[in-house]
Amino acid sequence: MKQMNKSECCGCAACVQCCPKECISITEDSEGFLYPTIDHNLCINCGLCERVCPFKNEQESRSPIDVYAGQNPNIDDLLNSSSGGVFITLAREVLKKDGVVFGAVFNSSWEVYHTYAEKVEDVFPMLGSKYVQSRIGNCYKKAKVFLDQNRLVLFVGTPCQIRGLKLFLKNRKYENLICADVICHGVPSPGVWRRYLAETYGGYNAKAQSRHQATAGKNSVLLSSLNALSPIGDIKFRDKTESGWKKFRFVICQKSASKADQNTVLSSDIHVNNIYMKGFLADLYLRPSCSRCVCKNGKSQADISLGDFWGIENVSKSFDITLGVSCIIIYNNKGTRCIDLLKNNGYVLENRSLSEIKQYNPAFYRSVIPNRNRNVFFKKFNQNKDLRYLIVKYSKPSFKDVLKNILRKLLKS
Repeated sequence: MKQMNKSECCGCAACVQCCPKECISITEDSEGFLYPTIDHNLCINCGLCERVCPFKNEQESRSPIDVYAGQNPNIDDLLNSSSGGVFITLAREVLKKDGVVFGAVFNSSWEVYHTYAEKVEDVFPMLGSKYVQSRIGNCYKKAKVFLDQNRLVLFVGTPCQIRGLKLFLKNRKYENLICADVICHGVPSPGVWRRYLAETYGGYNAKAQSRHQATAGKNSVLLSSLNALSPIGDIKFRDKTESGWKKFRFVICQKSASKADQNTVLSSDIHVNNIYMKGFLADLYLRPSCSRCVCKNGKSQADISLGDFWGIENVSKSFDITLGVSCIIIYNNKGTRCIDLLKNNGYVLENRSLSEIKQYNPAFYRSVIPNRNRNVFFKKFNQNKDLRYLIVKYSKPSFKDVLKNILRKLLKS
């Protein structure tokens, strides 16, 4: 691998998992993102790492064969899902066939990582959006083992994670593999997420930490994860129980030894009012590669794409939008078989157009524009300035942005 440009690394870790000499490791940079590091003393220059890199193997955009709006008829499934509840049904059907489901979950420190499930109770933690980049670990290797055992595998991830898997598998056409990518706005920094939780719920003191670093040196140990005293028992980025799908809430519940107290709410904010979500939606701490994603618009080679069907109420009256509607984009016969499974489970499904998806959820095809304050934010972040202060200060829209939004609303009215 030649010198790496961070804007051309999505963190899929396909290079780490394919290396025959195991000379590539993943390390966290000062912004909190994971990047590959090569031990050149062990590297044999075989080039495998470059052959599995999504940025070095960009595909053409694909046109879907079908587009649907869909909604799960099961209210509990809808409430526990971010949008229309498609994933849980597909997962159950795969598990019924002795299959395996890969998805993202929280660990005990509330960091996000990919894992697999062979029982439906292990799928439930995968439900719901998690607005932090997940650590993929060795899931591509594990998926290949299951595939070679002829077990059915459902792998769900961001477009770049799906593209990484496909390249790791050398684009072999496994009939027993179903790949579903999720429409992705961009992945926020795990380091910022860690700091947010520590400052808000872990008793972390930014000024004290800054003094410690000044004494210990610039390269002292990075901020650790939440400790055992953390009060957090559950986190939901997209809770719909109180305000519904459109005004979903960011909710953190208290950890408790008593089941009776397990739902005690520590905080509950409409997403646009939560400080972490404000920075995320302002594109303040997204991965550099997200501003030039090479895996959107069908380029990931997924069989099916899933996301929110924002604006469905403007084009269809078939759905109760209170608890969410999914857009389902189908690329091949595997995707069509997924639709058949949803039909057999009583889903409300309606054929729609790709142009509607692009209009109301442009993250399907369009990369984010980096926040103009991104660099200064991370400079101050690494000086251990108070995170809440930094997000409030640097996520404010410019006068030009405010004017654009006003004009956009006037044109729509």
